[in-house]
Amino acid sequence: MVSLPTFAWVFAGALLARMGWLSDQLNDRISRLSFRYGLPLMLFAGAAGVDYSNLLDATYLLAGVLGTLLVVTTSWLYSIWRGHPHRERGIFVQGAYRSNLAIMGLALCISAYGQEGARLAALAVAVMTSLYNVLVVFVLNSTLGGTSSPQAALLGVLRNPLIIGIAAGVALSLSGLPIPAIVEPAGVWLSKLFLPLMLICIGGAMKLGELRNSGALAWESTVWRLLVAPALVVGLAMLLGVRGAPLGVLFLLVGAPAAASGYIMVVAARGNGVLAANIVVLTTLFSALSLTLGLFLLSLLSLVGQIGG
Repeated sequence: MVSLPTFAWVFAGALLARMGWLSDQLNDRISRLSFRYGLPLMLFAGAAGVDYSNLLDATYLLAGVLGTLLVVTTSWLYSIWRGHPHRERGIFVQGAYRSNLAIMGLALCISAYGQEGARLAALAVAVMTSLYNVLVVFVLNSTLGGTSSPQAALLGVLRNPLIIGIAAGVALSLSGLPIPAIVEPAGVWLSKLFLPLMLICIGGAMKLGELRNSGALAWESTVWRLLVAPALVVGLAMLLGVRGAPLGVLFLLVGAPAAASGYIMVVAARGNGVLAANIVVLTTLFSALSLTLGLFLLSLLSLVGQIGG
């Protein structure tokens, strides 16, 4: 069961917070340390080990980009059709398309495919994280009247530690310079240290008590995040001929729960923070089931290659 180790850390974090052993202050410090240093170094190691001369595997990146745009468009039209309040439409759409691919998704890819999963996911995380951050400016600004501009979004992407780490790894790989022998084992060691820490922090940050206020909109966004969006992206990828480990990695990335950073951006824009938080919690709780069943189905159809690497 690929998702079990990943979600075990999440629920361990929730339990530690419940027992009072993981305070908000400690959670914040660990998260910042991992985001600024641990994850960028880990993604650097993964990106440095990719052979970019073989562009055939890059089709899964194209599928990820086109699929994300498809999810944003269709979820926006769905929200209009459903008559969602205008100020909550952007929150719904963000919850539908924006997965926690840099932490949850990456951890799942490594659990399923080992270092091959880390290498495939590293480039996808860079491309799709950049796209996510640009799209969220449009999605939230058009409904909440935020002040961020596309230029500010681009600057934020360029300053993102994860993007910097991946870009440095890509540059090293393309430079033709020999990659130090320590890079790959260092990436493995960092993934074993920082990914569990970040997963524990995600669990510790969940506010389960707020779920009593979950309305229909939070549940609808959860269905889109965990079922509709992965189906659209994977279906498009299959039409483009993506198979094997790249398809499995893409599914795990786009099928991950909603990104916690989405809640922060909604609150900063003075939107409905409770709705955004509920989407994060609900998708985190139910993604263990949706990801397991989805990966099982794709494996049963022999579409995602050998799992357990």
